[in-house]
This record gives sequence, structure tokens and C-alpha cells, in this order.
Amino acid sequence: MCGRFTQTSSIPRIASRFGIPEALIHAQDGPPRYNLAPSSAVLAVRQADAGRELVRLKWGLVPHWSVEPKTGYSTSNARAETVDSKPAFRSAFKRRRCLIPADGWYEWAFVPGQTWKQPWYYSAQDAEPLALAGLWERWEQRDVVLETCTVIVCSANTLTAPVHDRMPVILGEDDWADWLDPETPTEAAKTMLQPCPEAWIQTYPVSRAVSVARNEGAELIQPVVL
Repeated sequence: MCGRFTQTSSIPRIASRFGIPEALIHAQDGPPRYNLAPSSAVLAVRQADAGRELVRLKWGLVPHWSVEPKTGYSTSNARAETVDSKPAFRSAFKRRRCLIPADGWYEWAFVPGQTWKQPWYYSAQDAEPLALAGLWERWEQRDVVLETCTVIVCSANTLTAPVHDRMPVILGEDDWADWLDPETPTEAAKTMLQPCPEAWIQTYPVSRAVSVARNEGAELIQPVVL
């Protein structure tokens, strides 16, 4: 799963990294976020007629056919194996794929003999924002419009497996254009949903303070000694 992640890069840096022209930046810059949880507003990159655009979406996808602007089950993550068949995601997977910039994400490991879990932080080896594979959706009813997203997760690679058996799908730059293109067939898009190479990321243990969703600050991603 991917239940917490960070977006600490500035909007200008994200725009440069993902090739977003200034005219298509539809989100204002804000403070760095070190502990984004489901229901947070997160930055996302999606394809518009004029090019790639940067927007803020609520994390936790609400299908366009939902009766209410909420769901009765968690839609913050979509499993790679079933994203093309699950009713909540299959429509978005066909035409509304996005990239979610992330400077890193957290997972929690069981600690033998303890009732608490140890958080670990994962980030890019080259310190660049990672491109998480996501989907976005637009829910509309009367005069209410809600745009939401989900993060796609796949099986873990050998670096992340000791802590958790799932990880977010991280797309390499060579796949960004095809992933965002709504004309890319779902069969081709699904082949991209694989664990990333271990060499792309690094990991280390961090403070248990990140386990409390209201906590924020750069100290959350500082390594700790176990």
C-alpha cells in the first residue's frame, strides 16, 4: 500500500521536472508537505489539450458514478493487478491517468515483541521527485465539482519487500508520455505497472512521529538509529 507520502519540492521544481508550461500550472505553491495522508489535497500531473498541467486533487478517488462525493471503502490505492477491472477504477484507467510527484513515501514494519510498528522512508537515489502512477476522476452533481485521485500499487521489489509486500508504481521518464496519453491502450498501460528497479530508490528508518497524521516537518524524514 501507499498510505503516506511527501511532496516537499516547490511547484517550479516540479513543473521543470515534468515539463509543465507556466500557463498550465493551476496550483499555487505552498509549504512542503512531509506527511500527506488520504483525503489530503495533493499535486498531480495530467494531460490537457494544451499539454501537461499541474493541479491539486483530493487523495481518495470518488468514481464519477458515485451517488455521494465519498465512498464506502478505501480508494486511496488501486491494485495494479485489478485496476482495469474494478468498477471504481476501470473508467479512469482507460482515459484519466496521471502522475503524482512524490519526494518519498513511508511504510511501516512490524517490530518483534512490540505493539508498535517502525516507519521507514523511501526516496529517489538521485533526490529528484518520483513519478507515482495514479488515476484521477471528476465527480459532478448539480453545482458541486470534486476532482480526486488514487495511487496505483504493485508487488514490492527486493528493497521494499522486507518492510511491506506492496509499493507504489514508480514510472520512469520514458513512460510518462504514454502513461498520460488517453489514447494509449489499457493493455499497454497495464504493462507499465511493475516494481521499479531497486537502484532507483533508497530507504532508512525514521521517527515514529510520522505515524500521527497531523504531525508535519522536515524532522519526519531524518534518519534514526535503531
